[in-house]
Amino acid sequence: MDSSIGRPALAEVQQVRVNFTTTSPDLQLPEGRTQLLVPADIKRYGLSRVLNSESMLNTSSPIPFDFLINGSFLRTSLEDYLKANGLSAESTVTLQYVRSLIPPVFQASFEHDDWVSDVDVLSDTSRAGLWSPDNKFVTGQDRILSASYDGLLRIWSKSGNVIATSPSGSLGGHTASVKSAKFLSASQIASAGLDRTVRIWKYTEADDFLSGTLKPSLELYGHKAAIEAIDVHGPSGRVLSAASDGTIGLWTTSKSSAPAAPAALLPGASIASASKKRKIASSSQAPQRGALSLTQPHTSGASAAIFDPADATVAYTASQDHTIRTIDLTTSKVENVITTSHPLLSLCAIRRAGSSALLAAGTSARHITLADPRAGAAATSVMTLRGHRNMVAGLAPSPDNEYSLVSASHDGTCRVWDLRGARAGTRAEGGGAVSESVYVIERESLKGRSGGGASASDVPGRGAKVFGVAWDRSWGIVSGGEDRMVQVNRGRDLLAAD
Repeated sequence: MDSSIGRPALAEVQQVRVNFTTTSPDLQLPEGRTQLLVPADIKRYGLSRVLNSESMLNTSSPIPFDFLINGSFLRTSLEDYLKANGLSAESTVTLQYVRSLIPPVFQASFEHDDWVSDVDVLSDTSRAGLWSPDNKFVTGQDRILSASYDGLLRIWSKSGNVIATSPSGSLGGHTASVKSAKFLSASQIASAGLDRTVRIWKYTEADDFLSGTLKPSLELYGHKAAIEAIDVHGPSGRVLSAASDGTIGLWTTSKSSAPAAPAALLPGASIASASKKRKIASSSQAPQRGALSLTQPHTSGASAAIFDPADATVAYTASQDHTIRTIDLTTSKVENVITTSHPLLSLCAIRRAGSSALLAAGTSARHITLADPRAGAAATSVMTLRGHRNMVAGLAPSPDNEYSLVSASHDGTCRVWDLRGARAGTRAEGGGAVSESVYVIERESLKGRSGGGASASDVPGRGAKVFGVAWDRSWGIVSGGEDRMVQVNRGRDLLAAD
C-alpha cells in the first residue's frame, strides 16, 4: 500500500529543524551534519532511521536509538511534543540520541509448588569478576536458582526442567521459608531464611547435565531473627546477611577459618541434657559454624546488605529505619549514614566507570531512591524513580551499562528504568530529579495471553507480588513471586515502527 495516500504532498508537510547531539564518542556525527530538517510528525523510529542513514552515521547494521529533549525521552511525534510544551514549529529542537534499551520480551515461565522468594542466575556472563577461584562453569550450562517459601531451593535448566532440589529440613535443609539465595560459583550456593541460618551448599551435576544434587556443606548460626537477604563475594568466600532485628552478619564459607557456632543457637539447644544436646548437634549432615562478625547498625529491621562491587571490605545496608549505611567490614564500624523519607526494602549497587557505585533503594512508598554513598546524611537523593503502585521488593542493575536497572514490586510488575532520562519533580513528588520506567513487565501467569514486555504506558500487572529479580546478559531478566512462577524475559529486536 502506498504510504503517501491520504497525506499531503511532501512539500506541504511541516518540518522542524533538529540539532542532534550525543555523549557517546563512538556515535558522533560528522562535522556539519548535526542539524537537519525533519517532518514534524516524525517519531522515534523515523528519527532512528535518519541517524542510521548513509548521509548521517552510515552504520553497517541499524542501531536502535532513543531521543532525549531536556532530559526527557521523546515518546510522541515532534509535532505533538512542541504543542504539548507550547513551542513553535519554528523552534530548533536539540535531540540527544542514545542507544535504546531493548524491550524485555517474555520467554518462559517455570512453575513452583509455593511462592518464589528470590532468584539468581548462573551463566558465563553472570557476576563478572566476582566468582570464586574454583568456579568451573561449563559453557552452555546456564542455570537459574530459585528460593521458595516451601523451604526448598531449586535449580532449573533453560528448558524449564528442575535439575536439582535441596533436601527438606529433616534431611539437612532449611526448616522454614527461604528468603534469599545466591550462586557463589558453579558448584557452591548460599541461602538463608526464616530459620535464622545461612547455609552453604555443594552443587554437582551428572555427566549428562540432566540431573544434579544439592548437598549441605556448612550451617552458619548467629542470627536471632529471620534473615531477609544475603549477598555473596565469591573470590573471598564471604557472605553478608541482613536480619529482621536490624543485625548484619559477615560469614566465611571456609570451615577451617569460621568461628565456632554459638551453642545456645544450635538445634536441640533447648534440651536440658547436655549429652543429648551434643548428640543432636553432631548428627547434622553439615559442619556448624558461627559468624565472622555480627553487628546491629540499624534500629529496625534490616532488609538488604550488599558488597561494594569494587571493594569487598565495604558493605551497604538498607533498613526499615529509613537509612542506608556504609559499613567498613574490617572494623565493623558504620562509616556513613544516608537518611531517606521512607522504610527501605531492597538495595542494589550500580557500577559507574571512574566513580563510586550509585545505590538504588526500593521503598515501601512505591518509589526507588538513588543515592551516592559518598554523600553525607543531610544530602538529598540523586534521583527518584516513580511508577510502581506498591512496595519495591527487589532490584538488580543492568549487566550491560551503568544507566539502567530493573525493579520488582508487590504491584505485580517488574519495571526497567533508564537513568539517562529525568525531569524536574513536582511539588507533590518532593522536587528533585524524577525518572519514569521505560518498560513494564507483567506476570504472564495472570495475563491469560502470550506476549512480551509491555510499554510503560500499558496497564500494570494484576496483583501477584513479585519478590525477587535478577538481570543477566545471557538469561535476560528473571523474576519470581506470589504466582509461584519463575519468569524469564529477554531483550528482542527494537527495530520496529512506533
